[in-house]
Amino acid sequence: MALNNTYDARLVQQETALGAGVQLLLLALLGTAIGMGPAGWLTGLAFALATWAVLNRALRRSRPRSFGPANRVTLGRATLVGGVTALVADSFRSSPPVTLLVGLTAVALILDGVDGKVARRTGTCSALGARFDMEVDAFLILVLSVYVAASQGVWVLAIGAMRYVFVAAARFLPWLNAPLPPSTARKTVAALQGIVLLVAGAGILPHPVTTALVALALATLTWSFGRDIAWLHTTRNRPAPRLAVTDTAPARRPVEERQTV
Repeated sequence: MALNNTYDARLVQQETALGAGVQLLLLALLGTAIGMGPAGWLTGLAFALATWAVLNRALRRSRPRSFGPANRVTLGRATLVGGVTALVADSFRSSPPVTLLVGLTAVALILDGVDGKVARRTGTCSALGARFDMEVDAFLILVLSVYVAASQGVWVLAIGAMRYVFVAAARFLPWLNAPLPPSTARKTVAALQGIVLLVAGAGILPHPVTTALVALALATLTWSFGRDIAWLHTTRNRPAPRLAVTDTAPARRPVEERQTV
């Protein structure tokens, strides 16, 4: 039943249900291939259920005309991230097949540059798409940091946790919710985290070199957050500029200016 002239709830929900089904299929394939244990299965299933529930809630609130091609790409990335999450959870039981984990992660990172281009070319940029893309990116970095921390130390968790700490701080410091100006440096630093964590997780470099690379990634991320926080603090009493929201929004764009998922 359509809720209005442009929003077909049933059609949109079918898309998210299909995404959940593909996620379950991927988990089944992984489970069969590597003999995944209970931790991997439960974590993967929890990820699939949470993604489906949160995405449906966001779609009901934003009421888009359709799910859209760009969101389909992002949902595909989320499916791969769900597979990576299951493998990382299972890695605490036994060593996962590194090639499989690296392969899923690499495809997810490559597709990160696709959904935004698809959105612009099809004229389907939206606040929901930007938020969906951002959350998938942030969660992948968090999962990778957990995996790399097992070999490098708990300090690596700071990479994955930093964005969530920023969001939590914004709840108590409203000026952190002000829009940030576009920044190539911010995008570059964000992309660097995934690449470095992927290389670190692959274990192809000597341990000291890997440690140095991950430390450099953390240092650049700390600098990027610090620079943005300083800018927000300096300009907090100025009128907030109006920024267009696109599917290539930086991973730390303020939470309250976009549709909450």
